[in-house]
Amino acid sequence: MAEKSLEATSQNRHQNTVSVPALIVEGGRPTQNAWYDFFEGRIANPKTRRAYLTAVRQFLSWCSEHDLAIHQIMAGDVGRYLAQHHGSLPTKKQHLSAIRRFFNLLVERHICLVNPALVAETERYQVVEGKTPKISAKQIKQLLASIPTDSPIGLRDKAAISIMIYTAARAGAVSRLNMVDYGGAAGERKLRFQEKGGKSREIAVRHDLEKTIDRYLAAIGGSHPDSGPLFRSARRKERNLTQTRLRENDMCRMVKRRMKKAGLPRKLSAHSFRVATITDLIGQGIPIEDVQNLAGHKDARTTKLYDRTNRKVTRNLVERISFSI
Repeated sequence: MAEKSLEATSQNRHQNTVSVPALIVEGGRPTQNAWYDFFEGRIANPKTRRAYLTAVRQFLSWCSEHDLAIHQIMAGDVGRYLAQHHGSLPTKKQHLSAIRRFFNLLVERHICLVNPALVAETERYQVVEGKTPKISAKQIKQLLASIPTDSPIGLRDKAAISIMIYTAARAGAVSRLNMVDYGGAAGERKLRFQEKGGKSREIAVRHDLEKTIDRYLAAIGGSHPDSGPLFRSARRKERNLTQTRLRENDMCRMVKRRMKKAGLPRKLSAHSFRVATITDLIGQGIPIEDVQNLAGHKDARTTKLYDRTNRKVTRNLVERISFSI
């Protein structure tokens, strides 16, 4: 009975893992177990899990089309797959990383003798400037002024957007804030963020931001427990908030709606606030290390990707070229 129960549990696990490729099924139970353990146990971040799942599934589907069993795949096959892939270079690099990490587990489990993706490479890719457009100081003022503050929803949206502007926090980190993450004495408030990679950090709250948050909290009163999320969803066609957290995607959609109502360009997004704040501080001559610390970047080179001040230098430079048309 115990063996049958274990067998049923194992089958249910594999059924719960979305769309197991035929190549994995053909590899037998050890390969199926490796698939389940990799995507359910080794990849903690949901976004990374979805991206890696897509990457590995596409590669294994390509291998099936070329009649390759899981243990027959070689580095040359990975190279051919990447060469035929129609995605961008960053996408190819992500696919290679996913394939490499998955086959590492297959080698550990003695399902494959070698990792075929270990020696495979893509073209070199170097980013010198981020692509997210910066929102200007004038546009920020226009946006904040356009948000009505006669309801809890308007106060919520203004507080959430203000936090993104004055802390350079990502929309996801703001959506994960709980009531208890906003604390400290008046005039010395702090926000505790849960960032990417499981990092936790505190950022001081400036006085005007403190007033905006306090006004929002006063509006929702005692209807929300201290242990709950700071920003909550709203019922459709109602002006009241629910007990449910405003998720990252909802937060980003809210920002886009507010920007549209304010008449701002469609290309702007929630991430544009982060770009604007970092660019503003670097433009003032703030040490890059301090800006890096605010942004929560491991490497100052990542912080510099957000700096849009170099665009002004580039334009000034080309305008000085003496050739005439």
